[in-house]
Amino acid sequence: MQTRTAKPRILAAIPARYHSTRFPGKPLALLAGKPLIEHVYRRAAAAAGVERVVVATDDARIVAAVEAFGGEARLTRGDHRSGTDRLAELVEGIECDLVVNVQGDEPLLDPRAIAQALEPFFLDASLEVSTLKVRLRDPESLRSPHVVKVLTDAQGFAVSFSRCPIPPVGAGEGVDLEARAYFKHVGLYVYTRDFLLRFPQLPPTPGEERERLEQLRILEHGIPIKVVETHYDSIGVDTPDDLARAEAALRAARS
Repeated sequence: MQTRTAKPRILAAIPARYHSTRFPGKPLALLAGKPLIEHVYRRAAAAAGVERVVVATDDARIVAAVEAFGGEARLTRGDHRSGTDRLAELVEGIECDLVVNVQGDEPLLDPRAIAQALEPFFLDASLEVSTLKVRLRDPESLRSPHVVKVLTDAQGFAVSFSRCPIPPVGAGEGVDLEARAYFKHVGLYVYTRDFLLRFPQLPPTPGEERERLEQLRILEHGIPIKVVETHYDSIGVDTPDDLARAEAALRAARS
């Protein structure tokens, strides 16, 4: 394993669409008096090693909101299949070595989680992709198709991602989550810039289309994904109810 010798230039990139089926205009929804996207941006900017943060969006209203709080945003095409494809367009015009894909609906993301996802790249210069996992403690989340699960090998590389429990759990079977480890996938990624530019040329794969998980496209094309365990979980905002939960969590953290 060859370690990285030169200090990498690290970009945190935030894909943000205006049109969402469950929550239209989500990036501009107010959380504690500020747009959701501003919370995400500031947390990404606070991560150790990140030199620059850019929002990649398909809507001029999001660009205007980001620039209003002093951030940087760029318009991208509106026809991308995924946030990763959107970021590939973004980095065509930005010189960097590593790109952190920070989901635009994670306003409570801990900056230390970003630092953890970056760490493997300093130890292994051949690595192209990393992500995070956190141990599941809630049986309801284990069975929920909205919570993506990840299985890793003994070296910490992803074996599979699924919306179902992996290893599988039989119908009606109880699981002791203290005795048997299951992991939630935390949807934060780090890519090399070279890999990210290649990603849109990778044809979609059966697993990706079946599970609606773009990371399976990476795995099914034989590209290893390093998975780092973290204790920093977050609250993803997919609906107005999630926004209320995030608001309550922020109030609790400040009290």
